[in-house]
Amino acid sequence: MQTDIHQSAPRNSSIDLSRYQRILKKIQPIKVYGRVSEIVGLVVEGQGPAASIGEMCSLLPHDSKPVFAEVVGFKKGKVILMPLEEVQGLGPGCPIKSLGKKAAVKVGAGLLGRVIDGVGNPIDNRGPIDTEEEYPLYAEPINPLARGRISDPIDFGVKVLNGLFSCGKGQRMGIFAGSGVGKSVLMGMIARNTSADINVIGLIGERGREVREFLEKNLGKEGLARSVVVVAASDMHPLIRMRAAHVATTVSEYFRDQGRDVLLMVDSLTRFAMAQREIGLSVGEPPTTKGYTPSVFSLLPKLLERAGKVEGRGSITGLYTILVEGDDFNEPISDAARSILDGHLYLSRELAAKNHYPAVDVLNSISRVMIDIVSEKHRNMANRILSIIAAHKKAEELINIGAYVHGSNAEIDYAIRMIDKVNDFLRQDIHERFDAEQTAGMMAAFFSEEMMDHV
Repeated sequence: MQTDIHQSAPRNSSIDLSRYQRILKKIQPIKVYGRVSEIVGLVVEGQGPAASIGEMCSLLPHDSKPVFAEVVGFKKGKVILMPLEEVQGLGPGCPIKSLGKKAAVKVGAGLLGRVIDGVGNPIDNRGPIDTEEEYPLYAEPINPLARGRISDPIDFGVKVLNGLFSCGKGQRMGIFAGSGVGKSVLMGMIARNTSADINVIGLIGERGREVREFLEKNLGKEGLARSVVVVAASDMHPLIRMRAAHVATTVSEYFRDQGRDVLLMVDSLTRFAMAQREIGLSVGEPPTTKGYTPSVFSLLPKLLERAGKVEGRGSITGLYTILVEGDDFNEPISDAARSILDGHLYLSRELAAKNHYPAVDVLNSISRVMIDIVSEKHRNMANRILSIIAAHKKAEELINIGAYVHGSNAEIDYAIRMIDKVNDFLRQDIHERFDAEQTAGMMAAFFSEEMMDHV
């Protein structure tokens, strides 16, 4: 008996072509290269290849290794690229190859305890990093309706912050300071003492000496063990310095998506803005106030709005330092950042000169979400402390020259009696830690003792 061979195959069989279509899309049968036509300052101009803003390209010098560059603009039919490193050996006619992908960062749990550069490569001589996936470098900010309301406090381990300027998980705070007033020391204290699950620290435009000093002296082994540090020193290319802030934010987003509470610290936002100013001027943007280009003020909110709390996931609490030039707290970057952030801390040179650390100017600082995350009793105690400091400051000159007459103003009399206790409460050694519960207890005991003094 003969068998029909056609009966052995299913009649309505079909082949799934989708997998093969995906493979074919990745194949480039024809590689299109551009050519370098001009190099001016920080930018490279080229004829082609076809690319879009933010796409990565490879510049191919004739006698050295490839140089990676990012497409930052177009002008008169030419592609404008910004290299990520020095362009030694590059000249007119050198090929430009499009890599066909946007800038991305490799992320994973293996980043914890590591130090990486503004591209995401390790620089701590501890070998390669075990990463799990890639996240886009320039991600979109959180949808306003997907943001979670800030209702849970985050513990910084610093009395003046926990007591007078309580912050919530997902809040964004600015630390405004001139040079030499204890900004880096305060950041190190917070990184070591915070209740956040993970720290991500971006050191943008710092001197090379300060980077190692911060890691070993301010952060320490304990702080580094649960941190990821992104470094772009002052001698790095401006695109690397600008990207480093985005890399730190992208790494934070990865851990946030794992359900973790992340503390993102960027030092400093000013140097991020300066790097973008260099890039903007190089590609022909017009300078505005203090030479800053329009793109600087466009990129600031895009970076800052990526921090926050997301419903059903974790949170990114952002601390951004702003280096004020000449102690001018109203310069352009300070103004722009203050309008976006959820609060600000001013560090005072006058307090630092008196050896009062942390040198927080409490009368000019604020946390805009404190009212939502602490009890009414806590707020009343904090307001009472601020009232004491304000009353004493109002009469400080008269008190110092001995012209104030005791009994002429009950509020000032009370402030004079309490000011030393208040200042002792606000001071804290760099090796001390006071959690939120301890701080609230100290504030309550502080006023209980004051009431006993009147019995």
